[in-house]
Amino acid sequence: MSELFRVTQATLAKDLRLEWRSKDAINAMLFFALLVVVIFSFSFDPTAEEARRISGGLAWVAVLFSSIVALNQTWVRELRHQVLDAYRVSPAPANALFLGKALGNFLFVMVIEALMAPLFVVFYDLRALGEARQLVYVFLLGTWALVGNGTFFAAISLRTRSREVMLPLLLLPISIPAVLAMVAATTSILTGEDSPRLAILFLAVYDVVFTTVSLLLFESVLHAE
Repeated sequence: MSELFRVTQATLAKDLRLEWRSKDAINAMLFFALLVVVIFSFSFDPTAEEARRISGGLAWVAVLFSSIVALNQTWVRELRHQVLDAYRVSPAPANALFLGKALGNFLFVMVIEALMAPLFVVFYDLRALGEARQLVYVFLLGTWALVGNGTFFAAISLRTRSREVMLPLLLLPISIPAVLAMVAATTSILTGEDSPRLAILFLAVYDVVFTTVSLLLFESVLHAE
């Protein structure tokens, strides 16, 4: 367990340090998310009620597609100087590598969401009519659902010829149930009309199931030719 924690911490620290120096993923994600927010804000002129109904979908579309930008770069860095090959022959647990990468992506996407939140409030004049604190649970669970699966499928698509195309083809179909739950929960909280508890519970179960499967299968993915 200590070895798992140590390698996870080292992988996470390395990714955070590289991103802090280059800011490649953060800048690309932020640019894409800003485009979505600004374009839809000038394309529509919704009332406050309409804004509460469409903002959940818009926010998760922006998060989903901007996170794919970061996920595509997750493993590409490890191909340089044969770093990934070194991982494969090292005695370090493969699960720790997956967890370190997934946690790094989770933090990157959460930073983008934190930067986007005030923009949505300003551009769409948003005010939640339900319990706003439940949005924290929705975004934590929803973000992990995207980056957990995304990190796993990015590793699978790494050695394919068109990995930038392959990742969305693998990730989007399996993320549909989670995205529907994220949008439903967010809209319920913003409009205050329905309870988001069932959607939040679904996201929690989805995260547990898919994270467990990813941890069990990642070693085979890492050593696949």
